[in-house]
Amino acid sequence: MMHRFSTILAGLLLAVAASAQQRIPVNVTPNTFKDVTAAVQRVIDANKDKAGTVLEFQPGRYDFYPDSAVRKTYFISNTSNETEAPNKEKTIGLFFENCRELTIAGNGATFVFHGKMITWLLDHCENITLSQLTIDFERPSMSEMTLENVSPASITAAIHPDSRFVIINQRLEWYGEKWGMKQFHAILADTIKGVNTYSSWDPFYKSKATLLSPGIVRFDGDFSGFKGKPGDILTVRDGIRDQVGAFIHHSKDIHLQDINMRYMHGLGIVAQFSENLYYQHIQVTPEGRGRAMASFADGMHFSGCKGLIEITGSHFKGLHDDPINVHGTHLQVTERVSPKVLKLKFMHHQTYGFAAFFAGDSVAFIRSAALQGLGNGRITAARMLSEREMEVTLSENVPAAVQVGDCLENITWTPSLTIRNCRFEGTNTRGLLVTTRKKVIIADNIFYRTGMHAILIADDASSWYESGPVEDVTITGNTFEGVGYNSAPGNFVIAIAPENHTLVKGYMVHRNIRIENNIFRIYDYPILTARSTSNLIFSHNQVTWMQDYMAPQGNIRAAFSLTACEKVKIKENEFKVPFQPEVQLTSMLPAAVVTDLRVKK
Repeated sequence: MMHRFSTILAGLLLAVAASAQQRIPVNVTPNTFKDVTAAVQRVIDANKDKAGTVLEFQPGRYDFYPDSAVRKTYFISNTSNETEAPNKEKTIGLFFENCRELTIAGNGATFVFHGKMITWLLDHCENITLSQLTIDFERPSMSEMTLENVSPASITAAIHPDSRFVIINQRLEWYGEKWGMKQFHAILADTIKGVNTYSSWDPFYKSKATLLSPGIVRFDGDFSGFKGKPGDILTVRDGIRDQVGAFIHHSKDIHLQDINMRYMHGLGIVAQFSENLYYQHIQVTPEGRGRAMASFADGMHFSGCKGLIEITGSHFKGLHDDPINVHGTHLQVTERVSPKVLKLKFMHHQTYGFAAFFAGDSVAFIRSAALQGLGNGRITAARMLSEREMEVTLSENVPAAVQVGDCLENITWTPSLTIRNCRFEGTNTRGLLVTTRKKVIIADNIFYRTGMHAILIADDASSWYESGPVEDVTITGNTFEGVGYNSAPGNFVIAIAPENHTLVKGYMVHRNIRIENNIFRIYDYPILTARSTSNLIFSHNQVTWMQDYMAPQGNIRAAFSLTACEKVKIKENEFKVPFQPEVQLTSMLPAAVVTDLRVKK
């Protein structure tokens, strides 16, 4: 009865809120193909302080150009270093700053962006909704061509109409709106099998290019080592993440609903130090223009967020990197300034420049090599010393065990995560990367032929410096099909792989992970690997063997590989496979595993 009353009350409150909303039409004419950037920004700025406003677009096409866009400097996690992009000034199509209770109703409108831009950006905003929008680029920063004829000495390809090119001195050069390419990262998409593999533009760049007819180019050169066949699509991009697809910065209670991201330049939709993010029915897919790729890199990236991240009913297809990545950032201790003061440094070359700790935050002290917790503390003051360094003051003395080279993790800015009823496909990398201490639910999703692990739970303080441990993860009701073909021989469907290079007896990095009631359709032997994990359950899953997909990528290997784990249960699963599944143990005793399978040491 109480639940029913709460539901009725919530409905009444929503109805009252809806009636109080002021609906304002965006009086910018669509379908002119002219630059509407400044005109739309004027509407946003005029209404940013009017709580409850709904900005309504007419259906149609709106074009946004960088020439009249807002420009502002932002340091964004996992993007570019000082050499790759020394200027961090971003070009922003739609800029929302200090907005409250604002809804952007697209009503099916399509926003087409030109050049290299962040499509929309929320900075210190609260209770914002974006709905019913399609985002695309006139000239994506990804170039594509479909192979027609392939031989060791020549290849003929059809260039996609959106991929502008010119042949200069018998060499094909890609270009866009005020940009060219000097670095080349290539992925080959087999659209029949649905698999994406690493490739190279190098043999094409070194070949002789001849225009046979509009959009049809023959390349003459050495293609003896090129692995591609007629019908495959070669996709090529620059490697520099100078912008991102969209950016949510220090914002709260953000709702994205029915958004189609047909192309994004850079890292995808990035949320950094933001709280309570609800994404419903988001498509990061290339439908509509005949392209294979929808994102230059990730689909969604969450760095240092808190509250609840909820992603439901969404579809990811055609990405050059991971559809979803959720993590924090370890900063390394470079100096014990005083008993309560530490100097810290951003260590990864592409992540730096933003405040990672704030007064009042709780932190964990981490032994880098072992990822071992050395105690917790609370920040009373934090300041940037430079783009690479911070200084933090703790409320109590830093534990004596903390050394230069250890790390700090911000455990206040860690989110709960729910990913439900989503589909992941068309990527050469992973499906999900998840490292957060709060509750994680990954349920009722489809992972279709992702190139690497469908799910990776890592944590490291030596490479990407992406924190931290997981403490409560449920993976249930999902279907995994044909994943891992780019990561053999360690092509496990699910990898729990903290980068603790030093094992500490009895210390577990991750804990409480339940993998239950899922369907695994495998073509190769590895299923699950785990390291330094406690209370791991793999049960009531169905495992079947795929036919007519691809051959196993190595000799028979253990289906389960466990290193230094404890309290593991692998039981009551159904296997319909042409091999005997085994559990391989390293640095642990058989008593640490309860299983009905054969155990190897």
